[in-house]
Amino acid sequence: MAIRREDQSVWERRAPLAPNHVRKLVRQGVKVLVQPSNRRAYPMKSYQNAGALIQEDITDASLIIGVKRVDSIDSLLPDKTYCFFSHTIKAQEANMPLLDMIIEKNIRLIDYEKMVDKNGARVVAFGKWAGVAGMINILHGLGIRLLALGHHSPFMYIGPAHNYRSSSMAKQAFRDAGYEISLGLMPKSMGPLTFVFTGSGNVSQGAQEMFQELPFEYVDPKDLPKVATHGAMNKLYACVVSRGAHYIAPYATCIINGIYWAVNAPRLLTIPDAKILLQPAKQPWLPATLGQPQLPHRLLAICDISADPGGSIEFMNECTTIDKPFCLYDADQHTNQESFAGPGVLVCSIDNMPAQLPREATDFFGELLLPHVPDLLKSDATSSFESYEAGSVVKNAVIASNGKLTPNFSYIDDLRQSKKRSQSKAMSTHQHSKKVLVLGAGYVAMPVVEYLTRDNNVVITVASAVREEADQLAQKFQHTDAVHLDVDKKPQDMDKLIQEHDVVVSLLPYGLHGRVAESCINHKVNMVTASYSHSFGKQKDSFSSRAEQAGITILNEMGLDPGIDHLLAMDCFDDVKELGGKVTSFKSYCGGLPAPEFSDNPLRYKFSWSPRAVFLAALNGARYIERGKITETPPGGVPLMESTHAFNCIPGFNLEAYSNRDSLHYLKEYGIESATTCMRGTLRYKGYADCLIGLMNLGMLQPTSHPALHPDGPELTWRQLTAALLNQNPDNLVENLKKVVLDKMGSQERLQAAEELGLFDDTLVVKLDTPLNTLAHHLEKRLAYGKNERDLVILRHDIDIAWPNKSKETREITLVVYGEPNGYTAMAKTVGYPAAIGTKMLLDKEIQRKGMFVPLTKDIYRPVLQRLENEGIKAAVRTRRTDH
Repeated sequence: MAIRREDQSVWERRAPLAPNHVRKLVRQGVKVLVQPSNRRAYPMKSYQNAGALIQEDITDASLIIGVKRVDSIDSLLPDKTYCFFSHTIKAQEANMPLLDMIIEKNIRLIDYEKMVDKNGARVVAFGKWAGVAGMINILHGLGIRLLALGHHSPFMYIGPAHNYRSSSMAKQAFRDAGYEISLGLMPKSMGPLTFVFTGSGNVSQGAQEMFQELPFEYVDPKDLPKVATHGAMNKLYACVVSRGAHYIAPYATCIINGIYWAVNAPRLLTIPDAKILLQPAKQPWLPATLGQPQLPHRLLAICDISADPGGSIEFMNECTTIDKPFCLYDADQHTNQESFAGPGVLVCSIDNMPAQLPREATDFFGELLLPHVPDLLKSDATSSFESYEAGSVVKNAVIASNGKLTPNFSYIDDLRQSKKRSQSKAMSTHQHSKKVLVLGAGYVAMPVVEYLTRDNNVVITVASAVREEADQLAQKFQHTDAVHLDVDKKPQDMDKLIQEHDVVVSLLPYGLHGRVAESCINHKVNMVTASYSHSFGKQKDSFSSRAEQAGITILNEMGLDPGIDHLLAMDCFDDVKELGGKVTSFKSYCGGLPAPEFSDNPLRYKFSWSPRAVFLAALNGARYIERGKITETPPGGVPLMESTHAFNCIPGFNLEAYSNRDSLHYLKEYGIESATTCMRGTLRYKGYADCLIGLMNLGMLQPTSHPALHPDGPELTWRQLTAALLNQNPDNLVENLKKVVLDKMGSQERLQAAEELGLFDDTLVVKLDTPLNTLAHHLEKRLAYGKNERDLVILRHDIDIAWPNKSKETREITLVVYGEPNGYTAMAKTVGYPAAIGTKMLLDKEIQRKGMFVPLTKDIYRPVLQRLENEGIKAAVRTRRTDH
């Protein structure tokens, strides 16, 4: 037999057998060849002294053993038996050329990973030493991470595992650190440190063996919350769990995962779990100053010894290495960086941990392997597999023999074919794995598409009833196609498109969302909208339960209002609750407006898309509570506009405000039932409401059909339409008509507004059945933004807070965003980017909750707010004491 030289990694210093194992084999009459290597932890002289022959040529050996796979498949010798960790049993794509060469060269491959006993437990593994090395590494990293957070700790004296000649030396470093901990020298502002070990196998036992060199106390998992909060500072706390660590993860400083993950098995921690775990800690009882900061969150480090990307630890997408052993995972941004400073949890997930303690790992592995070497030596690769008279542990671990896969592993061929079909399908979609259908190609669509196509793995289909708009959008961005789609006329085309995508972003009029949701549920496709959930009407609850049953997410209200208003409000409300306060008043106002210098028309308003929705909103009723008194405004328009009041909270703008729909249900939705005031309103420049009242009095905002506006009726001018709405003779002098209009509208200012809006012009009307639709079409062009003009968005929350110490404060949250001349409008940015971010979070599995819901939970609103800041959308927050 031969021990081959390891060449797969510069850090690989292990061997499958130690010199003392070789000595035993030589005494039993086995000829052992050892390929020379100065990198091996045990020197060649030790193997030579044990009776091995040191030589490069190992062709005389019928059995060749190693630890890892060969680096060059061309170096494989034909008609031999090889034994090593091949990493082929899951049809791993990177190792399929190796398997093909093994079959081509008639090699018998025995894989240590499949050497198992009758219970399926592995009998040959480095497990314990993976745990030992992992524990050393994570405490080394934890020391540096704590230092980056402002804390020197005894862990700074622990180095990486490969710095120690043996685990005994590492244990001494642990004892030295433990001595300082036992003296109570850990910074008090850090609070107690808790460690959670998953699993009870060799990996976990190895990690715990090292941990037990520190002052420790094991506690039952149910007691971990108590010690995590009020435990002692002169020792470390630990508990051991099997699976489902997510339920105690909120109380863990460090998680050491020793459970290997199988496909379809429950995950230890998911991506959404991380967003919850990495939220700021609220521990006001701990001492804290600028030089003695509290920890940003309890969970600081994870050592994933299983090293299975996307497995037990879902957000661990890539193994770390001995060269670069750590990364910092930022849950809010869903990104990794090679740093110890910044937001996030430190992750160590080296896939060859035992290589850092090569001598002890070799000794341990060799002791397990040695009893099976006689069976390995019986193998003759040139004879049939059926005639191989080895025990079941070895024979059942034969992957390939006689130029083919053995019966136990014939499934690998099927698995490969399945993967090839998946790859072929991916190739047909430009090798992109994530597909998004954007319904609608208006102004908001552009930032949605632009944001999503920053990821080269996302391909977009833009579907619009206006083909030119979709084409223009597709031409501007990579991996974007345009499709002509009329949802009303060809719903079957929409169904076909939806089932071909992973997420649908509906930017259609809200009345069509129900139809889109129906198709998404039927085809099990996630959906995002920027519209109110109540746009689904009475079917909202039904849609939600059906979406949950279908295993999909329908994420609504991911725009500005609704959208960013929720995110900013909930960020404040949750902060207040966690600190023991109560919200006593909530007033929220939002408006999309032209920049002040471009508000030069009677409405003080301009349109970047159809004004119809704006006018319909003005006809709504409203309901709010102020100081415990409920006020209701009936629908119809005039009562709502007459309730308008001056808005002076942002003195630099000349604003007015009126209530927006029913504010009362937000008391429960936001969890602020303690508030005696809850009002949501719309912002406009002063003069807007008065102008609308005049138009309403004139009948221009009637949402019902009018005979004069029937599409097949006679043509008429705006002057004639105005006369028709007032039951006046259309042939009357315009001066006489104006007198009637003045009397009807109620003021000279309103009459002047009608003139400036062209309501006395002799230009032909584009008749759209109702006065409201007709006026909306007219003003869409007349009050459109001109070249180099820009809009702005204003969002304002005023939140009154009562604290347990009887003090009171008002928190003022102000968001002002300006559009870019000839670029994105403020409205497009503040509606499009939240929708795009929500879509990307669904694609990346950051949102895994099923059903229909809005972004009111921390795991959604925190990362969205942070990512909006990256786009320049950030609110200013000011706090005023109000109890003086």
